[in-house]
Amino acid sequence: MADIPKSLNFRTANADDASALQQLIQAAFRAEDIDIAHIAKTVTDPDGDFLIASNEAGDVVATIAVSKREPDLARIFMLAVDQRWQQAGLGRQVLAYAEEYCQRTWGVTRLGLDALSTRQKLISWYLRRGYLETGETKPFPRDAYSDLDLPEDLVFVQFEKSISPLDV
Repeated sequence: MADIPKSLNFRTANADDASALQQLIQAAFRAEDIDIAHIAKTVTDPDGDFLIASNEAGDVVATIAVSKREPDLARIFMLAVDQRWQQAGLGRQVLAYAEEYCQRTWGVTRLGLDALSTRQKLISWYLRRGYLETGETKPFPRDAYSDLDLPEDLVFVQFEKSISPLDV
């Protein structure tokens, strides 16, 4: 295993980062279907950003996307950590940075995200980070994955977390 980064440096992604982000997300998600157009759209959206975490050498080690959805609500999605450093605590640091970024940038007091209903370890991880299930679900886009044998009850479970406004 590569050395765990001692500190992370964060920046917002730009259009030139889209391809590298796609590769990182596809490797972390173990999926080949991440649409670069969706990544590029988020990078250029005035109410959204991809945040990039790099190590001391400047290598991109993780990313997370954020989007303002309502005056007091931001959504967090596509948290991806380089496979070499998964389970090393980087995801927790990246998520915490994204939460603070949403507070500082948009002044939101609520954060939302979703997780696949079959990802019990991930759901438990989000619960430990203070996210609570809202009781709502979103359907999984089965049509886009008609060639896969998917569980009949597969859905996205919705989570939300209340945060205090930052003193400015």
